[in-house]
Amino acid sequence: MKAMVFAAGLGTRLRPLTDDRPKALMEIGGVTLLEIVIRRLISFGVDQVIVNVHHFAEQIVEYLKTKRNFGIHIEISIEKELLETGGGLKQAVRFFDDGRPFLIHNVDVLSDIDLGAMVDWHIQQDALVTLAVKKRKASRYLLFNKELNLRGWQEGEELKPELINDSDENEALLRLGFCGIHAVSPKLLPLISEQGRFSIIQTYMRLAGEKHLVKAFNVNKCRWKDVGKLEDLSPL
Repeated sequence: MKAMVFAAGLGTRLRPLTDDRPKALMEIGGVTLLEIVIRRLISFGVDQVIVNVHHFAEQIVEYLKTKRNFGIHIEISIEKELLETGGGLKQAVRFFDDGRPFLIHNVDVLSDIDLGAMVDWHIQQDALVTLAVKKRKASRYLLFNKELNLRGWQEGEELKPELINDSDENEALLRLGFCGIHAVSPKLLPLISEQGRFSIIQTYMRLAGEKHLVKAFNVNKCRWKDVGKLEDLSPL
């Protein structure tokens, strides 16, 4: 199985530590975030990974060389300018050429989510995309109907969601926080029409509005942490 690790961010909330190194090389218990994520992916059968890089990109390239790519095939997608998640995936489309579902994992996410079960469920549902979600406090919420299909999103504290269509206004929607892990069908790739720098969530919202199946995979019972601030640099 193939996977992409999003590791191109500036890590501004982890300054001053990220003033001279990328967030992906921050350590928890002497182990880098990048190694933690890659080893988790390997444990679920991933044997080919592409990592997008930008901030101190050369440090990540050298780090992977010293680790001998953890014994698997790893490629680097260098972004001269930050492309965000959508632009980053679009630049790496060539990597996903085997016609099989793949995983996307943020480098700053720690969890004990069963990625194998997530991929199996994604395939069973015949979804275009499946998103790991959790009932938690978030700055942006994704909204799903009772069938766990993506229907809209909400940003900020005001309960005024942007809905995909008017028929959803009378439906009780689940408000869930995205956990930075995606299971993706290769059918998504030719449907990404956005250009330049953009969020992949923007693409998912458009495609859900066009009746493509973007599903939620509920991980409420799992441990999960976004390593976004200095105080988060501790084991899960």
